[in-house]
Amino acid sequence: MSKAEILLQQAVAAADAFRAFDQSATDRIVRAVFLRALAERVTLARMAFDETGLGVWEHKVVKNVIATQLVYDSIKDQRTVGVIHDDPTEGILKVAEPVGPVLAFVPVTNPSSTTLFKILIALKTRNPLIISPPQAARHTTAAAAAACYEAALEAGAPEHCIQWLDRPIKNTLDEVMASRRLALILATGTTQLVSRAVQSGRPVLGVGPGNVPVYIGSTADVPFAVHNILASKLFDNGSVCASEQAVVVKEEMAPVVMAEFQRQGGYFLSPEESEKVARIAWDPERRSMTATVVGQPATRIAKSAGITVPKGTSLLLAPQAGVGPEHPLSAEILAPILAFYVEPDFDTAIARCSEITRYGGTGHTAVIYSNTSERIEYFSRSIAAGRILVNVPSTQGALGGMLTTLEPSFMLTCGTGGGNVTMDNITARHLLNVKKIARRRPNPKWLEFECQQYLHPEIPPEEIEARFNRNF
Repeated sequence: MSKAEILLQQAVAAADAFRAFDQSATDRIVRAVFLRALAERVTLARMAFDETGLGVWEHKVVKNVIATQLVYDSIKDQRTVGVIHDDPTEGILKVAEPVGPVLAFVPVTNPSSTTLFKILIALKTRNPLIISPPQAARHTTAAAAAACYEAALEAGAPEHCIQWLDRPIKNTLDEVMASRRLALILATGTTQLVSRAVQSGRPVLGVGPGNVPVYIGSTADVPFAVHNILASKLFDNGSVCASEQAVVVKEEMAPVVMAEFQRQGGYFLSPEESEKVARIAWDPERRSMTATVVGQPATRIAKSAGITVPKGTSLLLAPQAGVGPEHPLSAEILAPILAFYVEPDFDTAIARCSEITRYGGTGHTAVIYSNTSERIEYFSRSIAAGRILVNVPSTQGALGGMLTTLEPSFMLTCGTGGGNVTMDNITARHLLNVKKIARRRPNPKWLEFECQQYLHPEIPPEEIEARFNRNF
């Protein structure tokens, strides 16, 4: 029997057992796992940093808190078992059921936090989980899964409710994804991985890249805006897909904004320095960022590129003349590197933001710093992003639960423009099948209307509509 077959058989058995659990038993398991995961926040953060060499371990602790404390707080009171809604007036009764075995991919940038997050939302909805780790963080992923599984079993969860692969074995994963016994795939990772999941033919909740533009308007508090951008872009060295990728300003604002970035530790690259950074940050053949710079501090990136930056530099800013393959730093780079655009006026600035979003970030996130409601509304209508953040750092705002009331999540989907089926922050409610039991509630308009009138072709549609509406 293959490894995939064993995983699937065990997951199906766990799914069958889970269906007998009521809300109280389910919540008891989720709370036990939450408490254990929260207790492991520092250990797992250090392990992730030591194993991958990406980011800042203290920031990974914060990620683990978001994935446990904030996620748990957001889902703990949700009803996910049996009747979850009953409206006698409408005559609609909603009954929640688990979807079944779920396959969860975990990215190398957030190995422990994504694992903990997906486990909590899966257990809350009584769905057994099969976890596929990233090769470069498989030990961290396994440690996080094992800790949660132990706590779940102690709280009475079904055996094999959480399973994980030792490493991402392609043949095993392909066999699991091809099985009709697999109910859903949670695909977090590279564009190639998400595409592979979609091509499997199984239902997929996937994510998209986040080439996040930030517009700093004339009425913005510039020091506040710059401080927020740095707080977001430097969080775990920019390894969160929701982190800012480009700053756009009008020409009249450029000197003030540039001076403020420099005051707060930013360094503006010359054209020659930008080319050097681009050579190590972007792979033109794969058309994606390189592993060399992901999650690395600005000083290390500068040194690798062969350039000298002032002591205390925390962020590299690269002025750009355009967007696209000819401008490598205009794409998503999960590191403390920001493209910087100066545009002549508001309209061209917003057009530039839209162009940046369309170049590898459609549907994800965009940010505006402004105190003018009309400008904010125009920006929101113009940019194809699922999360429009106003005067908020992108990472902390988009992940939710900290500086916005968006649902805390480590899966930020991008809608149909980004190849996803929703633009939501994925959470427990997305892992439920909800039956609707509809009681008889006749529509008086339909019953009182003489349906024979539809059989007379000489009666024009507008007359039929008028007769229909006259019944009230």
